[in-house]
Amino acid sequence: RQVAQALSGLPQWLFDDCHAQVGDSAETVALLLPHGEAALQERPLHQWMEQDLPQLAALEADAQAQALATLWAGLNQNDVFMVCKLLSGGFRVGVSSGLVSRALAEAAGVEDSTMAQRLMGELRPSATQFCQLLAPEDDGNDAPAGRPYPFFLASPLEVDQLQTMDPLLWQAEWKWDGIRGQLIRRRGESFLWSRGEELINGSFPDIIELSDQLDDGTVLDGEVLVWAEGEPLPMGFSALQRRLGRRSVSRSLLQECPAALVVYDLLERDGVDCRAEPLQTRRALLGAMAANWQGGLRLSAALSFQSWQELDEQRRQARELQAEGVMLKALDSPYLEGRKRGHWWKHKLEPYRLDAVLIYAQAGSGRRANLFTDYTFALWSTAEDADEPPELVTFAKAYSGLNDQEITELDRWIRRHTSERYGPVRAVEPVQVFELAFEGIQLSKRHKSGLAVRFPRISRWRQDKPASEADSLASARALLERS
Repeated sequence: RQVAQALSGLPQWLFDDCHAQVGDSAETVALLLPHGEAALQERPLHQWMEQDLPQLAALEADAQAQALATLWAGLNQNDVFMVCKLLSGGFRVGVSSGLVSRALAEAAGVEDSTMAQRLMGELRPSATQFCQLLAPEDDGNDAPAGRPYPFFLASPLEVDQLQTMDPLLWQAEWKWDGIRGQLIRRRGESFLWSRGEELINGSFPDIIELSDQLDDGTVLDGEVLVWAEGEPLPMGFSALQRRLGRRSVSRSLLQECPAALVVYDLLERDGVDCRAEPLQTRRALLGAMAANWQGGLRLSAALSFQSWQELDEQRRQARELQAEGVMLKALDSPYLEGRKRGHWWKHKLEPYRLDAVLIYAQAGSGRRANLFTDYTFALWSTAEDADEPPELVTFAKAYSGLNDQEITELDRWIRRHTSERYGPVRAVEPVQVFELAFEGIQLSKRHKSGLAVRFPRISRWRQDKPASEADSLASARALLERS
């Protein structure tokens, strides 16, 4: 979009406003740029996918901008749109990964679990890989050494369910506040995958080094945390954020934020898939392996409890331990794919909550391109001089939490009560109050409020509350002190 905006000759605010009206980056570029008459038919699609686009992606920023300008200038409007979709990965429709996996499994005539496994890891579009994907039988020798297993996810626990569950049949452990990771040791190589199917070896070379302790043919499921050896507790998520998204990590950062893998489960042992074994068996095998681990490779400890009340008392201490709550896993549960209810549950702490005032709104994208769905909220700050009136200070942005009816109602209100416009952003009368929920709060030099929150979302539209009764920055700082 930056390259397209420069080529269009339009000021940034006008380009952004056009994008807000259209709701699609590729279509915006195609509509605003001058274009030629050439067509894409001269080059087959596979050449674009296997040669042209990878070569373009490998260029340095300046060379990439020049190549894009040359490419767009020679194409007609429809093909500019098509190329932009291919470039952005946006040439797709919104279908759940589970539905795609089940459809491909049916087409190939294989089990759903087999197809889910084939879809994991790095997929490159090629005729060979497509044939492997739809092969009627699995040849384990052809599988890449670094292919991960699909992650098994816990479902949110409804507290009333506990009354029907026998505590003796469940294992409890901390739900650590990190990122889920799968560490693979096969054929003399090591791989660390995130739950988002990103290979994160470069971000966590210290964990890759730890994998030298594992036998070949071992796959572990765990939580990546920043946890210094010898320390009783991990560091907060903000320390982990410093390690995320990096292709390489400096020596100083490795020392300041040392990574560890807290291991939850054993998925493969001696090259044999053991996910179908009950959790109790997998944990016994894991415990025997963990006896020889050193450094940042740690076994997630099972919590001791005799009743749900006793476990809940421990859960309430989670935040002090840099955890989000507790996990409950049936002792007889296999390791499945995706979110299958009944086997694993997560019982998280209640989120932090504050009442904030809506001050800005911006249109969304895709099917919500013509609705205001991106909101900015503020809290009250009192000036040092008591005679000065309090003012609203930007605190957080939120994009989710309202249902379709509330979104439509709020959109109409925003259009009627806009006070100023800044390109695609509208300032609105500061009268609407919303309860925001979020998972964490920390100091931040980047934000005007001096605070940053994790996963903010709208939990309630407080139409019963005037803006004057919304929370203040002092309330937010009080939450920070308690966290």
